[in-house]
Amino acid sequence: MMSIAFAVLAGLLLGITLIARLRVTWWWIRVAEFPRVQLAVAALLVASVGGLADAPWSWVGQTACLLVVAIQLAYVLPWTPLWPVQVKKAQPGLDDRCLTLLVANVLTPNRNAHDLIAQIHEHRPDIVLTLESDDWWQARLDDALTQEWPHAVRIPLDNLYGMHLYSRLPLVSPRVEWLIQDDIPSILTGIRLRCGDEIRFHALHPRPPAPGESKESLWRDAELLLVGRAIHEDPVPTLVAGDLNDVAWSRTTRLFCRVSGMLDPRRGRGMFSTFHARYSFLRWPLDHIFTSEHFTLRELKRLNGFGSDHFPILTTLCFRPARADEHDTPEAEQGEHREALETAREGKVQEQQE
Repeated sequence: MMSIAFAVLAGLLLGITLIARLRVTWWWIRVAEFPRVQLAVAALLVASVGGLADAPWSWVGQTACLLVVAIQLAYVLPWTPLWPVQVKKAQPGLDDRCLTLLVANVLTPNRNAHDLIAQIHEHRPDIVLTLESDDWWQARLDDALTQEWPHAVRIPLDNLYGMHLYSRLPLVSPRVEWLIQDDIPSILTGIRLRCGDEIRFHALHPRPPAPGESKESLWRDAELLLVGRAIHEDPVPTLVAGDLNDVAWSRTTRLFCRVSGMLDPRRGRGMFSTFHARYSFLRWPLDHIFTSEHFTLRELKRLNGFGSDHFPILTTLCFRPARADEHDTPEAEQGEHREALETAREGKVQEQQE
């Protein structure tokens, strides 16, 4: 009986691993892309007791576990120090060409603004982006930040998709966009660096595929790929940041990077998992900062928790277009550009199903 149970458990882990490869948008399949590290660890643990099982269940189960580990590692290894970095390290100096960005999903019901604001004042970023921030959060952030971060875009909402942007640097023609759904905002703005150059900044927080949110990942995927296509069509120096409700190694996020040509500063450095802040055994990178090839990386780190289910993430990027050729910029094939276009179109026309 134990031998059969071992083989069934190993087969279940392999089944979850394989269904994540299906090209469908159902939420219960898309979420299988998230816990790749956890599934690999579980497979190793199950394989470690395989010797207690009888043949042939023992070798069947252990083979299944090894396949799980191999497949999952193939996905997550690029987000470990075992992989070459994708964004080159910044050289010392040239501070007027650098900017520091802090991204924090505050969790709307969380009322511990003090600890987040303390970290903002400690690290003194040039740009602060908060997600899930409502009127209550806006009042606290305004009181604490307006004097030193005078440039702002405020979208207080009580539907978990509020968004606030505070900046020391001048914002150029900022605007709020509703790319796919009329209750999910995003921000598009230019940012004037201290050196005088202007860059483009997208702030995103698409709807996740999850029970009570969306039965499919279509609307999340469509928003990411719509922005990716816009970047591809107008390839100026660009940053994209936010809670994308998707992991770095998912098919959609990797397709976004190939379509847009954007780089992930975490590749070759670590996962910097920001969710879930309260459960260390269930963490993955949901909060993202992507850069075009015009930037190098000075610093990237995850900050302390402050009562939200997300950790804040902080990065310092330096605008160095002269070093763009040093980067191995991802490129999409023609079929992938067509897929991105079709997904964006479908997401715009298909009615959201609750």
